[in-house]
Amino acid sequence: MHRHYTRACNFYYGNQSKELVNKKKAIPLSQIKEISFDQIEIITRKSKKKIFINQIKNLPRSLKAKVEFDIQKIKSSKKNFSNFNFKKIPNILGVLNLTPDSFSDGGKYNTKKKATERAIQLFDQGSNLIDIGGESTRPGSKSINDKTEWNRIKKILNLLSKKVPISLDTRKSKIMKKGIKLGVKLINDVSGLSYDSETINVLKNYKIPFVIQHTQGNPDNMQKNPKYMNELLDVYDFFEEKIKLIRSKGIRHNNIILDPGIGFGKNLKHNMNLIRGISIFHSLGFPILVGNSRKRFIKEISGINDSKFRIGGTLASSIFLMSQGVQILRIHDVNELMQSIKTYKEIIKN
Repeated sequence: MHRHYTRACNFYYGNQSKELVNKKKAIPLSQIKEISFDQIEIITRKSKKKIFINQIKNLPRSLKAKVEFDIQKIKSSKKNFSNFNFKKIPNILGVLNLTPDSFSDGGKYNTKKKATERAIQLFDQGSNLIDIGGESTRPGSKSINDKTEWNRIKKILNLLSKKVPISLDTRKSKIMKKGIKLGVKLINDVSGLSYDSETINVLKNYKIPFVIQHTQGNPDNMQKNPKYMNELLDVYDFFEEKIKLIRSKGIRHNNIILDPGIGFGKNLKHNMNLIRGISIFHSLGFPILVGNSRKRFIKEISGINDSKFRIGGTLASSIFLMSQGVQILRIHDVNELMQSIKTYKEIIKN
């Protein structure tokens, strides 16, 4: 028997969405009337079929029960945490790399003055949280030791945690512990909690919110011919297994975010299929984060290799992700994104 997955699709946004929800012709995502859907796609590893929500009642009994269970998760409200407001879409995670070698801004902000000014600027421009990292995980990068990573970020963390809400981008449990003690509000581990065996214990003991990101391989080898049976469903299954694992380790809270890891062990086809089908992850019941900002797929589509000027591709993909109900976007160019979101929302007003 084939495993079935439920993907919400055919989304509406703004006043049109509110009107359809009020008429019970569409289902609100996470109880937010401003974004809703009136179709689902039922997917197996061998087939896919779209139906309208009023046709769910005609499905075979066991499949109907599965779809209805998934829809309950899709439409369930999300509790706010880590300065994110899940009553609105999207939230913004502003990027601040304190590294000499990150792919698009390495070395740009790794002085105390520049980092502080940039973090405050990103927050004032509309970021809910500032994601600070001291180790590059770009394709081809090598791991650095704890001491080097901590020395890059400790002074900035100590200063900024008193001024703006901070997320800590690290794979290392010792760095997590130190950051938590300085007041960070979110742990963002690009390894999917797999790099350091002590990570889950730190998350459990401190009860801190965290991101589970999907990565295939490590940064030094992840882009060497990545393969999937079905990238969308493989990543979905990965999340399910990780959630089972953390529950088995005693982490009971729901302050968890899922990130499919665009560019982390994925080629252009994988990335595009994950972005196109991103709404499948709503049926897992947790907020979704996507790091699409300045990513390589933009260069591969446009044919222009300049990582400092990928704003157009970032904005286009961000508006699409927002329209699919993605709750958090991890972004370098926050001012430009906020401008595009406000413009889009004004255009679709009825």
